[in-house]
Amino acid sequence: MTTQKVSYLTQQQAKDIDEELFHEYKFSVDQLMELAGLSCAASIAKAYSDAKKYSKCLVVVGGGNNGGDGLVCARHLKLFGYEPTVVYPKRTDKELYKNLTLQCEKMDIEILEKIPTKSQFDLIVDAIFGFGFSGEIREPFGSILKELKTLEKTIPIVSIDVPSGWDVEKGPGSDESLQPECVVSLTAPKSCMQHFQGKYHFLGGRFVPKALQNKYQIILPEYSGSEQIVQI
Repeated sequence: MTTQKVSYLTQQQAKDIDEELFHEYKFSVDQLMELAGLSCAASIAKAYSDAKKYSKCLVVVGGGNNGGDGLVCARHLKLFGYEPTVVYPKRTDKELYKNLTLQCEKMDIEILEKIPTKSQFDLIVDAIFGFGFSGEIREPFGSILKELKTLEKTIPIVSIDVPSGWDVEKGPGSDESLQPECVVSLTAPKSCMQHFQGKYHFLGGRFVPKALQNKYQIILPEYSGSEQIVQI
């Protein structure tokens, strides 16, 4: 675990950096999503390395980029020896997400609309809301969060970038906000992570150019060698 200083981004800073990556550096959404999802799977494999003990992973995905990260994560978890099941209650018609869904299906990853009531899972991946989320939580995700909240007492939850139900800057917003055991921050941790009290915090998304770090004065921990993640 690193003891180096790290920057925490506001919601607007995170949006601005994403815009520069897309428009100034010409990264595509699917390019960054693949790297983000891979780093999430790598973090899970690091923190929950016993693929037999944590074999059955439930990956709950939303309709935006965070959900796309979750679909990529599920695919890599399958390759890493886990048995992921995806819950995707609100699909989008965008070609990227259709392709990501198809890739999961082709790898025999079951995709459901609701959380199974009788199935036993060893690990839950929260890929519902990203740093761009604001406003009220609408159905079906309100009910899903309540269900996940009851499960977090007995099953470790890994949140991608921002725990669902949290304000991106202020942290947990209510009793219904998830309290994950692990969070995988992407690009740089968001301000809310200063309130995180879980067991594991990883940084992934190793794609920020040095010039962009300097422009926004982002302090990032050093990645080791070719590692795609670093624990912070």
